[in-house]
Amino acid sequence: MIKKPLKIDQWEIPNRVVLQPMEGCDCNLDGSPSELTIAKYVRAAKSGAGLIWFEANAVCPEGRTNPRQMMLTEDNLPEFKALVKDLKKMAKEECGIEPIFVLQLTHSGRQSIVPMIAYRHPIYEETRPVTDENIVSDEYLDTLAEKYAASAKLAREAGFDGVDVKSCHGYLFQEVLSGFTRPGRYGGSFENRSKLLLDCIKAVKEAVGDTLLIGTRLSVSDMVPKPYGFGTTEENEIDFTEPDRLIEMIMAQGIKVLNVTVGNPYYNPHVNRPYRKGGYVSPEDASVGLNRFEVIEKHIKDKFPSLPVVGSGLSYYRNDLFEQSERQLENGICDLLGYGRMWLAYPDFYKDYLNGTFEPKKTCLACSNCTLLMRNKQVSGCAIFNEYYRNLLKEILK
Repeated sequence: MIKKPLKIDQWEIPNRVVLQPMEGCDCNLDGSPSELTIAKYVRAAKSGAGLIWFEANAVCPEGRTNPRQMMLTEDNLPEFKALVKDLKKMAKEECGIEPIFVLQLTHSGRQSIVPMIAYRHPIYEETRPVTDENIVSDEYLDTLAEKYAASAKLAREAGFDGVDVKSCHGYLFQEVLSGFTRPGRYGGSFENRSKLLLDCIKAVKEAVGDTLLIGTRLSVSDMVPKPYGFGTTEENEIDFTEPDRLIEMIMAQGIKVLNVTVGNPYYNPHVNRPYRKGGYVSPEDASVGLNRFEVIEKHIKDKFPSLPVVGSGLSYYRNDLFEQSERQLENGICDLLGYGRMWLAYPDFYKDYLNGTFEPKKTCLACSNCTLLMRNKQVSGCAIFNEYYRNLLKEILK
């Protein structure tokens, strides 16, 4: 099934391989793609993947998580337009396919250069202290729908086929969803906490209509105990009650594809990135996290069978990567297969599979040194198989 196209309305994804959004922290200071950024997406375009989900793209300067985060603007639109055009041409010439290109729209919130938080969070603030002055006002949140709509229109002009109204990993939209203790129009009740995400999806839909495929990468559960986490109980177990309500509502607003994730990599990185080796010691076996992904994705597919779901966690698998991928498709766990760390480590993994030359020893080690680079304010890439990033890691570890 992995080779089988998937049609979502007028968009046809030529196969089930999705390259997940992997931030490189390597754009130019104006947010435009640098040589490193371009080189990464050239590798993506030549990979044979059916859907290339571009990394986090800030909708406003204050929402950037680092000074070199991607940010599409009126001023740098020509650079993005040229890149997308070139990538589509490369994919057609190299692989004979026309991939779908999705741009992830984001506001980094608590992880912005100057933290912008939804409420005081005692768990997250153990590692990054803030004050009440960092809490964003309702009036500020009111302005974001217009910013997301403007970014979506720019994405369409740049040649992207879709956009992702991102709500995951503890960034602003996701934190608002867990704002049980926040007062005002965006906190407390489920209706208030879901308002920001729904308003921005609605604004994007009104701005671009049916000309873009609109999706969302959603943390279905933060895996942080209630009242400080979305989709969890006070005992930190997954509670689907609110996620199910939210998914039903975002579908009604025009979401056509759901990219599933879990947890917050700044707090519980093992949840969304099961580890095999590395400096981080996971409190749970990788099999627990891998099973959690499958349980969540199957629940969503059973509850919302018409909603295409992108599965996650697959980069952990090595020797049996494609056997596990096919199993998930055949068992109705997901419709599309998301690979994040994998494509940084081995960008030709799918092309080699098609050619019968797939080499498991080239696959991701699930060590997350790519994230270690990012946390140390370096550009990010595979520090195992790519010499450039490997040398950067050596400098950090000296």
